[in-house]
Amino acid sequence: MPAATFPIVTDRRDATPHGAVLAQVALALGGFALGTGEFASMGLLPNVARDVHVTVPVAGHMISAYALGVVIGAPLLAVVFARAGRRAMLIRLMMFFAIANMLCAVASSYGLIVAARFFAGLPHGAYFGIASLVAASLVPADKRAQAVARMMLGLSSANIVGVPFATWVGQVAGWRAAFVVVAVLGLATALLCRLALHPIPAPDDASPLTELGALKRGQVWLTLGIAAIGFGGVFAVYSYITPMLTIVSGMSEAHVPIILSVIGMGMVAGSLFGGWLADRGVMRAIWITLVLNVVTLGLVALTAHDAVLVTINMFFVGFAALSMGPPLQTRLMDIAADAQALAASLNHSAFNLANALGAWLGGVAIAAGLGWTSTGPIGAMLAIGGLLIWFVAARTSAE
Repeated sequence: MPAATFPIVTDRRDATPHGAVLAQVALALGGFALGTGEFASMGLLPNVARDVHVTVPVAGHMISAYALGVVIGAPLLAVVFARAGRRAMLIRLMMFFAIANMLCAVASSYGLIVAARFFAGLPHGAYFGIASLVAASLVPADKRAQAVARMMLGLSSANIVGVPFATWVGQVAGWRAAFVVVAVLGLATALLCRLALHPIPAPDDASPLTELGALKRGQVWLTLGIAAIGFGGVFAVYSYITPMLTIVSGMSEAHVPIILSVIGMGMVAGSLFGGWLADRGVMRAIWITLVLNVVTLGLVALTAHDAVLVTINMFFVGFAALSMGPPLQTRLMDIAADAQALAASLNHSAFNLANALGAWLGGVAIAAGLGWTSTGPIGAMLAIGGLLIWFVAARTSAE
């Protein structure tokens, strides 16, 4: 199957008034804002739980609410606004994200917090989907996976700088202040996209019905299944990382942002590795990255009792997790034909189904008394599930 084309712009220079580098920075900043907002809430679960008088597993529902927002928002917005200009969509999505995070910061009850997290998740998948298409359109076809990986560096680098900083702000000034920080990042992204990109029209043949055509393709569903199941493992661990590190590894709460930075460094390296690997064979790259997830997640229970070993393994957990992103995103672009926006956005719906599934299964295991380290084996089993779906996709692919 030939690589998909991305008929978004006819002249790459026309789309970037101040150069491709600034355009890539603008797209990545959105990923940074979204990643900070998504993952910082996980590190602040104990703080939120104490403030609104619920248990940590119950507070984990705010993670699932965000994920549900992504799952619903990504396909809905991609289809409804199929004909909208790409730059305008990026700006509006980030403005909405900023407002939703401000609502979370001022929410007066746990129910309102959960609702605000749901609304904050709505623009997440659509932003990443459209940003992926714009990034891929600015480079030659054989470099598209690496362009997507550079855009996703914002998401992975959020775990080095944004998440630890927001977690620290939440610990020092209260968790609500952390969501104010995220809202500011969303507004900054909207401004930078306005400056770094010219108006980019949707393809001439774009329409809601055309986008919905992606749902008729079996390989699209299989690829989404790989993401929804195989990527869930990292969220089973990440969602409850703070209590695992403080209770099992014996670290102080002040050390948690450091470990989050270590995970972020692994994610940055993994994203670049995944892009490089995908440009040399997408299906093989997906298989390799799934195997890496099985191994690193399986080692969580064995390393959690030692602060040094768990720190090293957390780097590789982050590496393995984000290395899956560019291959899966590129695979969907390759098989979506003329339904690019929906397919690219659905990838992040699948990732956030993984988020909800991983957080839920991790919470179930903990509530059942299996301990904080049980999230590692749960995660490894989910990655194995992704491998099984990959096998079906590989056997049934027409390539």
